Amino acid sequence: MAEGLFDKVYNPDVLSCLANLSNDEVFTPPEIVNAMLDMLPQELFKNPDTTFLDPACKTGVFLREIAKRLIKGLAPQFPDLQERIDHIFHKQLFGIAITELTSLLSRRGLYCSKYPNSEFSVSHFDDAEGNIRYKRINHTWKDGRCIFCGASQKEYERGEELETHAYEFIHTVNAEKIFDMKFDVIIGNPPYQLNDGGNGASARSTYDLFVMQAMKLQPRYLSMIIPARWYTNGKGKGIDEFRDLMLNCNQISNLVDFANSADCFPGVTIAGGVCYFLWERDYKGKCKVINKTTQTETTADRYLGEFNILVRNNIAINIIEKLHLNDTSTFSRQVKPRSYFSIFSTARGTENRTLTDDVILLSSSGKGFYQRQKASDRDNIIDKYKVIITYAMSGGNKPTSEGNYQVISSLQILQPNEVCSETYLILGVYDNEEQAQNLVSYVSTKFFRFLLLQALTSIHITKDSFCFVPIQDYSKPWNDEELYEKYSLTNNEIGYINSIIKPME
Repeated sequence: MAEGLFDKVYNPDVLSCLANLSNDEVFTPPEIVNAMLDMLPQELFKNPDTTFLDPACKTGVFLREIAKRLIKGLAPQFPDLQERIDHIFHKQLFGIAITELTSLLSRRGLYCSKYPNSEFSVSHFDDAEGNIRYKRINHTWKDGRCIFCGASQKEYERGEELETHAYEFIHTVNAEKIFDMKFDVIIGNPPYQLNDGGNGASARSTYDLFVMQAMKLQPRYLSMIIPARWYTNGKGKGIDEFRDLMLNCNQISNLVDFANSADCFPGVTIAGGVCYFLWERDYKGKCKVINKTTQTETTADRYLGEFNILVRNNIAINIIEKLHLNDTSTFSRQVKPRSYFSIFSTARGTENRTLTDDVILLSSSGKGFYQRQKASDRDNIIDKYKVIITYAMSGGNKPTSEGNYQVISSLQILQPNEVCSETYLILGVYDNEEQAQNLVSYVSTKFFRFLLLQALTSIHITKDSFCFVPIQDYSKPWNDEELYEKYSLTNNEIGYINSIIKPME
């Protein structure tokens, strides 16, 4: 009976068609799950003692695909299929669901029945939970925030009828006691973030908490698929510690990177792209970094901690190394901090002058008069020429339909007596307009914008985002051909830059 039911109900394609619950609870396509499983030593699936944990079950697809491999790999040890299935499901596969709904989905995906103690389950359990548990956990509040995940008490203190999103795996100091056992492999796709009650859409990441909690359990292997925004110094509360851990542990043997999340999760946009990795407890060395798109794949073995941020692209690493940058030669030194004039993005100028010394304010609505004394100017730059761009990346941080980026938008020069709101970022300040125009020519190059792109995984461009852009002499204008020659770029490197960066509009 078990063999017939298993073959009939076990459909690996169903989960490919499921819609996502939200952008932070993305269902993983089976083909991506199998690519992650391919990174593991395949001997694991021939060992009846190997144990697996998915600490963030949504559909059960990870456990299901592992079960398929174990069912094949353990055939010599357990010739009887029912005995083999019972051993695998009872002794080797374990999961923690993130919500009550996903617990039912996961059990249905793995056991072929949402109730593993029913007659329809391919392996019988004595309870309705099996080895995929869901326990409603309450947040632990202190000063309006959860001490474990940083969730807002105002947002997530809820009644029994609603999900709390207090995920069990990260809301305990003793995660090893959840199943009271050690795991050889921890693998999954954790929730990405929770609203932390800050201004606007402020959120606290949760994926890093899952990864670090899993590392504390010291499995032999750890693999998770997570947003790639941890690569840089961009926004993301709590990410600095996580980035430092990931870059410098030297235990990540494989990292597969998708700059465009749609190449991994079709139809899903995740700012900054996504990645999945293999962390090995007993490994120390270089990481195989694989950049993947639907058309191309590049691979390089390198140490992730070469810089204080992770440069995702393998070709870009070679280019950056040719620049011989140091702390005094990076463009970030000349960029002014955001909101230099202390003028909020909501500020607007007036149609008519109110005081004789009014300045002209550039906001997202255009230009208008603004009282000079309301503008902060600690470096006395109001009466100089200022090269500015918008603080937000052109077109967001996803490529155009042609697969390339412009990166920068609204590149322009503010004249003396002109200021801007925090919608804009000041790249350089000069006494004469010629130098400002020469900086504009440099910023317009594909070379400049390509190097800037390497430090961006969110739509926001900050002072630190220019850490790979070298300073130039602005007594002359610049073009790409001069820059390519100056830094001895190869035809392959030039071709790659040209394919990634679109001409400046």
